[in-house]
Amino acid sequence: MLNGERITKIVLFLTSLIIIFIASGMVLTLMEGAIPAFKEFGFKFIISSDWNPTDGRESYGALPFIIGTIATSIIALLICLPLAFSTSLFIGEIYRGTKLASFIGMMVDMLAGIPSIVYGLWGFYVLRPWVVDMGFNDQGYGVFTAGLILAIMVIPYATSISVEMIKMVQNDLKEAAYSLGATRKDVIFSVILPNARSGIFTSYILAFGRAVGETMAVTMLIGNSNIIPKGLFDTGNTMASLIANQFGEADGLKLSSLVAIALLLFFITGLINGFGKLLIKKL
Repeated sequence: MLNGERITKIVLFLTSLIIIFIASGMVLTLMEGAIPAFKEFGFKFIISSDWNPTDGRESYGALPFIIGTIATSIIALLICLPLAFSTSLFIGEIYRGTKLASFIGMMVDMLAGIPSIVYGLWGFYVLRPWVVDMGFNDQGYGVFTAGLILAIMVIPYATSISVEMIKMVQNDLKEAAYSLGATRKDVIFSVILPNARSGIFTSYILAFGRAVGETMAVTMLIGNSNIIPKGLFDTGNTMASLIANQFGEADGLKLSSLVAIALLLFFITGLINGFGKLLIKKL
């Protein structure tokens, strides 16, 4: 007769198997759909910058969209790092327990849950005209604009997780440091950050992964040009936005190429998360 503990273990095991089956099913389905594209273009599909849907001269390559995805995500991460780090310290330690920190923390949590389409609309009406007014380009679309809106999106996400990691550092450790004559600066850099760094680093990896897979906000601001951007203020495209824009009308070899790009995006996201876990273990 099964007891409660045994039933719990079985349920948890079956749940874990479901997750494995879902992930495996996604990979197998994407691979099946991508086979025609890889058969037609081979490895050249990944390194080619040509995207020509003209009948009889069809040629597809993923390189412009891989570069666009990585470029916008790196811009977002570089902007996110200092802002999310300083805000998380402000909320989680320096002003912890105050009404101001509680209010800012509430606003951060609210911003982290806003749908991406809202950020995209805001960026379209605010960031894009700002880029034009600054004289960077004539229309405001481009890799930098898309990266900037991604940064605004992921800063609350990274901040919210980092705050929780900072708050989890035991008070006994901080009190012991203060009793030995440590200043607040010493406690932050010698006690809090060493104990919370793996969690803080994880928040940035998750933020970067979200930026890589973001679709709607980027689609509204990057310009959707199927070429390799030569500068930060040139228009481009990302893997996710390309799929969102063209999947509905695609068929045949073009459809297979879009599925192949989705497969590449799946593996890129997996590599980012795997690399992050390796660094976390070293930390």
